[in-house]
Amino acid sequence: MKKSPLSIILILIILVALIAGSSAYNIFVAQGIGQTEADAVMELVTGDTAAFREGNISDYDSLYENPGTDVVTMYLTIRKGNASEGTNHTWQEINEHSAYYYDEKGIDRYKVEALLQIGTEKGVEPGNLGYGRVAPNATVQIRGQTSSLNPQKNYKIELKQNQGSWNGQTTIALNKHMNDGLRYRNKLGFDLLSDIDELMSLRTQFVHLYVKDLTAEPETSIFDIIKVSKDEEKAETENADEKPDEEEDGEAEFVDYGLYTQVEQLNKTALRAHGLDRKGHLYKVNFFESYRYADVIMKETDPGYDRTKFEQYLEIKGDSDHTKLIEMLDDLNDYTMPIEDVLEKHFDIQNLAYWMAFNILVGNIDTQSRNTYLYSAQNSDIWYLYCWDIDGAFNYEENILLGGSTRADWEFGISNYWGNILFKRCLKSTAFRRHLDLAMADVKRTLSKEKIEGLISEYRKVIDNYLYEEPDVNYAPLTKEEYEQISTGVPALVDFFYDKYNESLDNPMPFFIGSPEQKDGKISFTWDESYDFQLEDITYDFVLSDNHDFSNPIYEYSGLWNSCETDALDEGQYFIKVTAHDESGHEQQAFDYYETDEGKFFSIICFYVDKKGNVTRY
Repeated sequence: MKKSPLSIILILIILVALIAGSSAYNIFVAQGIGQTEADAVMELVTGDTAAFREGNISDYDSLYENPGTDVVTMYLTIRKGNASEGTNHTWQEINEHSAYYYDEKGIDRYKVEALLQIGTEKGVEPGNLGYGRVAPNATVQIRGQTSSLNPQKNYKIELKQNQGSWNGQTTIALNKHMNDGLRYRNKLGFDLLSDIDELMSLRTQFVHLYVKDLTAEPETSIFDIIKVSKDEEKAETENADEKPDEEEDGEAEFVDYGLYTQVEQLNKTALRAHGLDRKGHLYKVNFFESYRYADVIMKETDPGYDRTKFEQYLEIKGDSDHTKLIEMLDDLNDYTMPIEDVLEKHFDIQNLAYWMAFNILVGNIDTQSRNTYLYSAQNSDIWYLYCWDIDGAFNYEENILLGGSTRADWEFGISNYWGNILFKRCLKSTAFRRHLDLAMADVKRTLSKEKIEGLISEYRKVIDNYLYEEPDVNYAPLTKEEYEQISTGVPALVDFFYDKYNESLDNPMPFFIGSPEQKDGKISFTWDESYDFQLEDITYDFVLSDNHDFSNPIYEYSGLWNSCETDALDEGQYFIKVTAHDESGHEQQAFDYYETDEGKFFSIICFYVDKKGNVTRY
């Protein structure tokens, strides 16, 4: 291949850099080199762009030597505890309430006492957690938010003080992933993360769970879970001396709860296991778009501090001194401070770029304002993003097949993150977008079709033994034929999302539609300005109608202004739709949507006008 003069110069630069121990990645950024030229030169020099990656945090490769593609059998014996510890509940009570029940009542989630034993299908062997024990060594409660509405629950098992650990973990999260027809998306995501140096991963493991409920009345079922099959009952009889002890009265027995995926809980124990600062700052992002929220995000010593309100945004998992967090948010929301200065002071730009690149390339869209962690070591000013809850990855085709709501245009690529102050300010920076381009190319190579196909093949050796058997078959959303179709198509989705990323760079950015205001015989409409990276003029198309299909438009506007008005409206229900177009013809929707039983209708808001002319947004 004939080398361009620029390529030759870059090769020399890289060779010198390698001798000096510098990173080609940083050289490209400093020199303003584009992605295509950078990739070509890196391949000429080494044939492997990944060799040039570096980050300020790094995981322990040894943690992932066992890929967790085998199955661990867990036996959970449930007992009622005591009122002082809040464990005086039945297993039925644990399973009959969702997270929203506790939120509405403002109470902690119910827990029960439990004996957790780790083994195989044959039983618990000597040396394993819980072997030979009778007394409880743990507590159990449901976990998750929306997933807690499902009939098959997710569980959080916490081992008591001085009661040992499993794989170095004292908190064990078991996820059923009922909304994932493939049952491996979360595990696939974390396994792929373990090969990306700029990001941290977590250990995962397939688990076959059995539960014995000693809180139930004799001959009373806890909740529509089918017991072990006849063959398994026979196997239990043949291996009775190896199984966890049954009750003397013979009434209680283990019930097969099917296949779960265990994901390492990100807490102080996990930080230490991964070589990070267990005394550092760690926040789980519950719903947070990086605004300052000064009336809630404050120090513990400040008057008016309310931890419950604080944790509606950020759940505190580490050090509770919020001074460093507040300083970062103050700077981030200070638009007189260039974002480049904010990033240099408070963030690792490679971590940010790779975090966004990974989530874009696996289609993990529910990460704009939640499903991630913020971490910072105790004596460092730098914050890192830590991935969490990846079961929404690679679900694009399954969602379409099952008739779910189609995605909005803005949910692909960078526009998916435009509603978050941190990401929005980053994406407006040419330097950050250069980092992101390089990260996208690098992560795309890591997420090769061959690697994904190999992992899926290993998962299927486990999942195929459980998903279409009792009890999981009762809740499987896909037929076997659909499962094959969707699973086969997963590896190709990385290329699909990469193309969508490139398209998103050309499109205007999404925006929010404001609430209408009616007075003095007029009704006015406003919406936020869109943004175009090519700095082209943006035209807005506005339509007002009394139905959401806009077959009967009442008023229309097209122009450069992000506002318009018309005559006051009579009492009734109305709909607004606004779309943005740049000079090149690229179109973008608003963030807003209107939802019916038929699905979501994007770029639309609904509002009502009462007899007095008052406007109420739906």
